[in-house]
Amino acid sequence: MPSASSILYYLLHVQELRSIIQWKTWHNPVHERDEEKETANQKRCFTYLNKTSRSFAAVIQELHPELLMPVCLFYLILRGLDTIEDDTSIPATKKEDPLRNFYKNLEVDGWNFTENRPEEKDRDLLVNFDCVIQEFKQQKQAYKDIIADITKKMGNGMADYCLNAEFNEKGVDTIKDYDLYCYYVAGLVGEGLTSMFVESKFGNPALLDRPHLQVSMGLFLQKTNIIRDVKEDYDDNRKFYPREIWSKHVDDFGDLLKPEHREAALNCSSEMVLNALDHADECLFYLAGLREQSVFNFCAIPQSMAIATLALCFRNPKMFERNIKITKGEACQLMIESTQNLQVVCDVFKRYIRVIRKKNVPRDPNFLKISIACGKIEQFIESIFPSANVKEIVAKGELQRKVGLGATLPKEVADSETNWETFYLFLTFLGLIVVVFGSMIGVAWLFGARFDLLLNDLKPSNWHKLTEGFNNATDPAVTSTHGEL
Repeated sequence: MPSASSILYYLLHVQELRSIIQWKTWHNPVHERDEEKETANQKRCFTYLNKTSRSFAAVIQELHPELLMPVCLFYLILRGLDTIEDDTSIPATKKEDPLRNFYKNLEVDGWNFTENRPEEKDRDLLVNFDCVIQEFKQQKQAYKDIIADITKKMGNGMADYCLNAEFNEKGVDTIKDYDLYCYYVAGLVGEGLTSMFVESKFGNPALLDRPHLQVSMGLFLQKTNIIRDVKEDYDDNRKFYPREIWSKHVDDFGDLLKPEHREAALNCSSEMVLNALDHADECLFYLAGLREQSVFNFCAIPQSMAIATLALCFRNPKMFERNIKITKGEACQLMIESTQNLQVVCDVFKRYIRVIRKKNVPRDPNFLKISIACGKIEQFIESIFPSANVKEIVAKGELQRKVGLGATLPKEVADSETNWETFYLFLTFLGLIVVVFGSMIGVAWLFGARFDLLLNDLKPSNWHKLTEGFNNATDPAVTSTHGEL
């Protein structure tokens, strides 16, 4: 049952409530799982998918049947790998072997991992990992090769970071290290998914020739999560903001969360947002290479959520006090928009880029750079989907050329425009009268007015009755008699 605060919030934000209802009521998946044809083991995999993912479970289960199981398994395998790497209770030396050899265990019947602490959120997935292994072995060899290759690369990258004593003690050092870490945990996911999209013929093969686009898809999501989760990560003794950035604003990373350093923390987070924005236009470029609607939805929804989250985090002091996220109503609206086409997704990006622009302040050391980054993204969108009508621009330019740039328009043109404006104003006024009169008639009808009697009295045959009534009403004798009564 919704809380009182939620009810009050949606009463004050009716548009968001409408988006939730609209998504729940009218959303029709491009493809739906056919559970009747699934094996018991496949159902177990989807059960774990729903348990371990808040944002990806729904979009994965709407994928084309060709990609449904491979992508589900890809997610579960990488989630299992991540669960080992995330567990701070396991010594780094003990993590190394399961991380580096995780890809090999995908072919080992009955393999599982039981060393996670009991409170680790996704421990149950690794304890019962045999269901994932069984299903993995049933997939096409091409998909198995892609998943195993990415798992190998990611496991080795995670192991390297776990054994890096300086990383464990001080966190990420340089921006280059930051990009490399995000590549291992998210950029590789973009590479693997792209290979599967192309293998299934749902992605343009040219995407494989532009690896920076694939990587940007993952880095944009990962960097957004790191920016938002700064307090949660710090409480868990993890620091992912690179020293190269935060050291410009505070002496110690923990100062970012202290109220007396709030302005410095906001400036630091804005520089982190600036770093993430470098990937935004490449994400939109990547989406243009997808050929199947469910695949487009799968990729576009998280990207739209990411740009909305960046706008929410930008210069928001609350992110240093608690974990913040976009509302459910806003998320539903984003899903509605992101399941249409690239132009609508570009409009979403443009909308949130303008939110960032509006929140940008001159006192921020990166004010100018942020403005330029936002302008670059808007310019890229404009190059794909021009907002102005080209014919109108050409016509206007031709007219200006004839009369001289900067000159006033000819009197005939000005008079013509004035006449049309007067005509439109008259039509608007007339329409307003019709609407008001119609509304009054409608209200009167709702309250029981008998218009049928009025129309009957207005017939020519009944006009003599009206005139008799009028004469009687104005006769002094009749009036005085009524007064006495």
